[in-house]
Amino acid sequence: MKRLYESLSAQLQEETSRLARLVDGHITQDGTTASRIPGLYLNRYSQPEPSEEKHTMYWPTVGLAAQGSKTIKIGAEVSEYSGARLLIAPVALPVAIRTVQASPSEPFLGVGVYLDPQKIAALVPKVYPNGLPTVEQRRASYVLEAEPALIAAMSRLVACLDDAEDDGLLVSLAEDEIFIRLLRSSVGVYVAETVSAGSSVQRVAKAIEWLRNHFAESFKIAELADRVHLSESSFREHFKSVTAMSPLQYQKALRLQEARRLMLSGEQEDATRACRLVGYVSDSQFSRDYSRFFGNPPSRDLAKWKRLGSS
Repeated sequence: MKRLYESLSAQLQEETSRLARLVDGHITQDGTTASRIPGLYLNRYSQPEPSEEKHTMYWPTVGLAAQGSKTIKIGAEVSEYSGARLLIAPVALPVAIRTVQASPSEPFLGVGVYLDPQKIAALVPKVYPNGLPTVEQRRASYVLEAEPALIAAMSRLVACLDDAEDDGLLVSLAEDEIFIRLLRSSVGVYVAETVSAGSSVQRVAKAIEWLRNHFAESFKIAELADRVHLSESSFREHFKSVTAMSPLQYQKALRLQEARRLMLSGEQEDATRACRLVGYVSDSQFSRDYSRFFGNPPSRDLAKWKRLGSS
């Protein structure tokens, strides 16, 4: 038993190190970079972030930290993932991410693959020919130890970046293998639910899509629940279990992230104008919500990021 465990650990280390080398060979600047392969992105960060979290949207993704570690906060839930650990987010979520282990000599190196709903929907009947098993407690995201074979599949996908003449066949095969192994994992059923017609999770995903497209609009929860064919009580329960937030908290996160983006990008530096564009009618309420969410009121937050940008 001990020998088997040592062999598995050695395989994990070997595959994770190989993936880290591949990622390192394709990204030289710090940040998140979309690769030429649609749905594949790479991460590199050369130093930890001592306190400041980066707020962003996390699309349905399976991610792996091949080197270093990060924390991800969704609602009140905080998870940490590092080498040989997978992070799976089945639905689109506003998150706060922080690099906690990285250095110039050993930067954080990560890879993410967007969960392609069409591919997954085609694979679910093959992986679950007798239907989906009963789902117990859901979470907004899942962190689990990766199997060597899944890490190897991710390496094969990243390695496709070396083949400029690939017609997409190898990419498609590597993606299919990743999704199949993910669906076969202990959290596979939660991913499968997102593409299962009529499931509560798919209905929540449709509500999330509506909120993302209409976040500046006011809405009634009962009407949104009716839009996705759930009772109001069931909608509230399922939405919270899938996102770790209430629908109104989710909308607020979208509004505040977009307001900050508008101000920091220079598209709209005036806080009053930005708050109106994202749907707020009260300046004071916007300032209170912004301060709770980002830790500083809009003017101080904007000044801080301008200083960081010029340093």
